[in-house]
Amino acid sequence: MAKTSDKTKKEAEKRRDYGRYKSWFWTVFALGISAIVLLFLLASWGVFGTMPTFEELENPETNLATEIFSSDGETLGKYYNENRTPVKYEDLPQHLIEALIATEDERFYEHSGIDAKGTVRAAVYLGKRGGASTITQQLAKLLFTENASKNPAARVLQKFKEWIIATRLERQYTKEEIITMYLNKYDFLYQAVGVRSAAKIYFDKEPKDLNVEEAAVLVAMLKNPILYNPQKEQFKDNALQRRNVVLSQMEVNDYITEEEKDSLQQLPLNIEFSPQGHDEGVATYFRVYLQGFMKDWIEKNPKPDGGKYNIYRDGLKIYTSIDSRMQQYAEEAVEMHISHLQKEFDRQNKNNKTAPFRDITAEERNNIINDAMRRSERWRILKEQGLSNEEIAESFNKKTQMQVFSWKGNKDTIMTPRDSIIYYKSFLQAGMMSMTPQTGEVKAWVGGTNFKHFKYDHVKQGKRQVGSTFKPFVYATAIDQLHLSPCDTLPRSLHTIEAGKHGNQNDWTPKNSDGEYNGMVSLKKGLAESVNTVTARLIDRTGPKPVIDLIGKLGIDTRNIPEVPSIALGTADLSVFEMVSAYSTFVNEGVYVKPVIVNRIEDKNGTILYQHVPETRDVLSKEAAYVTVNLLEGVTQYGSGQRLRGTWATGADHYKRAVTGYPYDFDRNEIPIAGKTGTTQNQSDGWFMGMVPNLTTGVWVGAEDRSVHFPNITYGQGATMALPIWGIYMKKVYADKQLNVAKGAFPRPEVVTIKTDCSSYGKAGMDGENDLPDELDF
Repeated sequence: MAKTSDKTKKEAEKRRDYGRYKSWFWTVFALGISAIVLLFLLASWGVFGTMPTFEELENPETNLATEIFSSDGETLGKYYNENRTPVKYEDLPQHLIEALIATEDERFYEHSGIDAKGTVRAAVYLGKRGGASTITQQLAKLLFTENASKNPAARVLQKFKEWIIATRLERQYTKEEIITMYLNKYDFLYQAVGVRSAAKIYFDKEPKDLNVEEAAVLVAMLKNPILYNPQKEQFKDNALQRRNVVLSQMEVNDYITEEEKDSLQQLPLNIEFSPQGHDEGVATYFRVYLQGFMKDWIEKNPKPDGGKYNIYRDGLKIYTSIDSRMQQYAEEAVEMHISHLQKEFDRQNKNNKTAPFRDITAEERNNIINDAMRRSERWRILKEQGLSNEEIAESFNKKTQMQVFSWKGNKDTIMTPRDSIIYYKSFLQAGMMSMTPQTGEVKAWVGGTNFKHFKYDHVKQGKRQVGSTFKPFVYATAIDQLHLSPCDTLPRSLHTIEAGKHGNQNDWTPKNSDGEYNGMVSLKKGLAESVNTVTARLIDRTGPKPVIDLIGKLGIDTRNIPEVPSIALGTADLSVFEMVSAYSTFVNEGVYVKPVIVNRIEDKNGTILYQHVPETRDVLSKEAAYVTVNLLEGVTQYGSGQRLRGTWATGADHYKRAVTGYPYDFDRNEIPIAGKTGTTQNQSDGWFMGMVPNLTTGVWVGAEDRSVHFPNITYGQGATMALPIWGIYMKKVYADKQLNVAKGAFPRPEVVTIKTDCSSYGKAGMDGENDLPDELDF
């Protein structure tokens, strides 16, 4: 009986202990659940940090890059703080979505933001068998929480925030929208923010064009964009292995077959790295000018709420007039010609004791270098650091490691900053612009040879002496005022405009470059051969003011052009931009069309904010414009531009060995070309203005400083320095049949009373030697 009592007593104690344990268990469980609930509540109330509002969830803040489009639909570049350009879900390839889900969140379509099974697994195995973050949680972390803290307690609290935001995102957005937002937000490095930028930078493709293995590479980077980056040499093996893990996950989840997996895993990475920095890509100089255009537009066009647009984060779309193909051809032409011309320039400077400068004193040379030092970024930075001018100047004489530009690629070297200034001064530069005369659309814009190393834009920013390319303005004025014919003749003899006439302070007697002053010459040949005495006679008759009035109507800034006869020979400093727009008026039957670079601007939603409206004005009669073009055709038939037809002038054989792309052999019957070369007196500037019926292109070549130039006219003339760029470019343009650049004759007005066909005069039509046409009496 006693034993039974003891047994009963022990059982009673066990029941009491079990009850206590049970009570404790449920108490601890309840407290745990309450703590978790409390933590969720505290997190949702913002105790652990600010939580996003409903409005923020509806419109999560992102920095969207402004994208620049060419007229043929290609992306020219972007303006951004973060290089993010959003892509729509329907533009994502299915295998990219499948790779993402298979690798990052297998139960994505089953949960509501938190994967309970994955969370328990991660807690039990302490993350050794995979994490628990869903795609939605990862998006929450990208959008609304900071980077993971190294403090375990802080990381746990942050996790609660991610869970709450993830569940809110799931209520607010569809699964497709969450995937799209996540891929648009993720930073893949190398300024590739978002999957569209990543596809362009790592594979030079749009996302929809990615194949399976390329999509797997990008998904592999989601785990760690540094450790699994295919561009970083030390991590390429990691990237390959991780890509193959993604492919295995796709096979496990039945998105690809085992055979496909095995085949794809054998492929190399095949990266086509295409960086999109502000210094890289096409149309770099144009994009900088466009930046200024946008700044002015933003000042004048506020948002509906009164705020200002931001090109670095508002995701604007700018549709420009530039044609990406023509832009590429223009850049190739500049590089092809200048890289070869530079070799000859360097060769001729080997025995030049003042290289790269010529015709200046030692004092002038030092002044140029010292001015360049004071304008340099190095000087600015050291000045901000508090160094004196003497200390800064001394630092320019200390050798240092640097990377410098060369036509064979950037090279590492050791030199003083002062010597680097002299080194860069020795490079030839170019400015080139191409425009459709009838619409004003700028189709190509090359402001220099390499934007990363030479920031100065020689299309709009730079103004240089135009030489004989100014003469057609004098001829056009004379034709418009005096009704002259290309067949009319004038004497080659010296002509003096006396002091006091036309505002001249001294007697002015220009000389001909060939030293020839005998006989008569037709206006057509006078312009073709740039006979200075003929041009002097014309401006003496018209006066300089009507010429200045004309070029002002042609879009040229005349404020710094003196009203004197010597402007006839091109003493004015003008830009390539001004010259192209002015010459285009001749082709466009006397109607000036203001150049256009932007056709349309849209906001990120596609709403049109700006639509270009053409600005035009009548400047010349159709007849005067046509006769001027006819005169300019003579340059490529009989004058300095005839090498475009396969005919070479003196010194051409030497030049032909130095430069590629010859002969051009543009058929004179098939492709009419009107144009004009220009050369300054000391060979520091070479110009060529070339026109076909629906395209006007201007080219300038020279060095940064006018004292850096060729020693003689053989290489230092426009026909050698600038014309070849036009020839190479137009060869490429005509070879691309999709561009539809016209080959037919220039448009002729219905009524032309001025005689342009000089063939009835025989040789006199050009030479003015026999059976002369009408001689002008002035």
